[in-house]
Amino acid sequence: MPRLRRFSTMPMLHLLRRSSSSTSTSPPLRSWSPHAAFAAATERVRAGALSPEDAHHLFDELLRQATPVPERSLNGFLAALARAPASAACIRDGPALAVALFNRVCREEAGLQVAAPTVCTYNILMGCCCRVHRPDLGLAFFGRLLRTGLKTEQITANTFLKCLCYAKRTEEAVNMLLHGMSELGCVPDAISYSIVLKSLCENSMSQRAFDLLHSGHSTCSFSVVAYSTVIHGFFKEGKTGKACNLFHEMIHQGVDPDVVTCNSIINALCKARAMDKAELVLRQMVDKGVQPNTVTYNCMIHGYSTSGRLKEAVKMLTEMTSRGLIPDIVTYNSLMTSLSKHRRSKEAAEIFYSMTAKGHKPNAASHRILLNGYATEGCFADMIDLFNSMESNGFVADCHVFTILIDAYAKRGMMDEAMLIFTEMREKGVSPDVFTYYTVIAALCRLGRLADAMDRFNEMTDMGVQPNTVVYHSLIQGFCMLGDLVKAKELVSEMMNKGIPRPDIAFFSSIINSLCKEGRVMDAQDIFELVISIDERPDVITFNSLIDGYGLIGQMDKAFGVLDAMVSAGIEPNVVTYSSLLDGYCRNGRIDDALILFREMPRKRIKPNTVTYGIILHGLFRAGRTVAARKMFDEMIEGGIPVSISIYNIILGGLCRNNCADEAITLFQKLGAMNVKFDIITLNTMINAMFKVRRREEANDLFAAISASGLVPNASTYGIMIENILKEGSVEEVDNMFSSMEKSGCAPSSRLINCIIRMLLEKGEIARAGNYLSKVDGKIISLEASTTSLLLSLFSREGKYRENIELLPAKYQFFIGFG
Repeated sequence: MPRLRRFSTMPMLHLLRRSSSSTSTSPPLRSWSPHAAFAAATERVRAGALSPEDAHHLFDELLRQATPVPERSLNGFLAALARAPASAACIRDGPALAVALFNRVCREEAGLQVAAPTVCTYNILMGCCCRVHRPDLGLAFFGRLLRTGLKTEQITANTFLKCLCYAKRTEEAVNMLLHGMSELGCVPDAISYSIVLKSLCENSMSQRAFDLLHSGHSTCSFSVVAYSTVIHGFFKEGKTGKACNLFHEMIHQGVDPDVVTCNSIINALCKARAMDKAELVLRQMVDKGVQPNTVTYNCMIHGYSTSGRLKEAVKMLTEMTSRGLIPDIVTYNSLMTSLSKHRRSKEAAEIFYSMTAKGHKPNAASHRILLNGYATEGCFADMIDLFNSMESNGFVADCHVFTILIDAYAKRGMMDEAMLIFTEMREKGVSPDVFTYYTVIAALCRLGRLADAMDRFNEMTDMGVQPNTVVYHSLIQGFCMLGDLVKAKELVSEMMNKGIPRPDIAFFSSIINSLCKEGRVMDAQDIFELVISIDERPDVITFNSLIDGYGLIGQMDKAFGVLDAMVSAGIEPNVVTYSSLLDGYCRNGRIDDALILFREMPRKRIKPNTVTYGIILHGLFRAGRTVAARKMFDEMIEGGIPVSISIYNIILGGLCRNNCADEAITLFQKLGAMNVKFDIITLNTMINAMFKVRRREEANDLFAAISASGLVPNASTYGIMIENILKEGSVEEVDNMFSSMEKSGCAPSSRLINCIIRMLLEKGEIARAGNYLSKVDGKIISLEASTTSLLLSLFSREGKYRENIELLPAKYQFFIGFG
């Protein structure tokens, strides 16, 4: 056995063999020493230099010599194997090897000649079985231990508990903890409880673990580990309140949390967006003398970032650095993600490019985050520059990166650019995945290019990429919107044949609703028939969408026909159903019919809600019946119906449209005194009302107060200000307001530009009108018929301003030729 010569005892064995053939006069030699052999082998295990073959050769010699191995030597060797890290060169599975070797010395032919297993031996072996995920063998070893009559120790009982838990026999483990251990002469300690608590929590039985924790207080003192286990279990099950309560109870019991426990709680609270509670734990942690680490602050920064609270996230970064902690790549990526998500990619880019100066090289995730930010904002030049720089920075663009670029162009309908990236992706040897194909197919379907979408669909299947539910949904929706229901039905059948669940009624209801909102109610009705033909049952949402659609186009008879069909199908109409019918009447000026139906609702056991009252109030104001509207509002209050800001907006707007601006202003002031939280629609309405009653200074003050209210002026706000300022003749102020509008990122509407041009022309401000005419591009902003008519009348041969036509952009100077 040449390999055994590696052991330090092998020369001595060699001499022993030679002595058997020598004469009796040769001096006697010392026999083979298992103690020395096992000591040497144990050291080699720890050094990672013993192979399984060497171990088996050692036991071959042990069995051949039949020399008893000392208990400590065998146990030390098996324990070393149990803890040996996996190594490709030497031992790959130390625990399994330990069990195999022990089985060899326990065979009948070996008997007790070479080893006498002790309790310690069995403890080691049972632990090995848990490490190799064979708790059943561990339980068998425990049974063998009991049969030997050896006295069970605390470690043995705890290891047995671990085997039971690993074997998913948690109930038996609980019974062993509470009753069985005392029968074995052992008292459960904190470790015993921690083992069982961990198993209960892993099996979503955290409440049971909590009860067990409480019941064990009288017999043992629990460590932070036991509490942390149950706290983490509660968080995993979404029971945030119970987890926080237990955390506070732990502190009250005098168990000081460590940084790991606090980080676990802070991380869970941050994921639940409970940032105030997370910060409270952070402050308690510091008060208890537990020093936060980088992980702590990364959790807080990530939590604030994902909650959109960037100021707090930056504040945490400042606090982190003030404690001498160095932000890492995770910290910076969290901030970049939040900035990019909130369309602040320029600030995200500043962090990205400053990372290198701070000793952190942006990783692949950093590049993807910034690419996503640029893509979301449509910053294509920056996006492509960053993409091109990736290779020089040592990053190879993968499928995920290419898909970000393709999606950026596809979402904006720039399919030529998207397909160029798609082609480049394949040329570079990167295979598109199902999400890449979905991105392209969905965009083509949105553009109505169903033939191209099907070409890509066939290509992906040819490439072996299996289409998933969302791919089929895009195509089916595309064909439904196009009106090709035969192809849509064919795709539904194909899904079912492939074992992919077909679209449910919610999917088709969404399409029906979209078509109805566009006024394509007959197309929606066809989809409804398709739903029936594939044995899908329409629900209340489906019927409500159709009723709403027919009401939108004024076909109330058909709307009530859908109501009848709904009842016949056994589906109870709800408050949304009746609200849709009421809205249909009000839209078509049939307020009396709406009121009759409204009064019938209680008899149908349907109680009007806030939306229902809003529809009726809006209808009454539109019909000029302000007195009836006031009475309806009083009825709403008396009925205990919640009044939302949208209701107040309807009332304020209705009063203003019916020449009751003063009353609207009084109500607005009263609501302000009640601390009602207004939205931008409310302020827009009231700014317009102030101008209407010539209270311009108050209108300006209200406009200036928008930002202080935590709101942002929108395009309508600027439009109201500009039109009213123009009416009062302040043309220079209009230019300033329009400039502010553009700087704020609000794109002016075509209607507003036309309105400004007409008002300036009527005031004789030809040069200024020309500046706004230059903004007309014929696409987003085009001339309205009334604007063109005014230009003709003012600049034709007989026009009032024909001599000033050179002040207009060159393309409008042809008007001089018209008589």
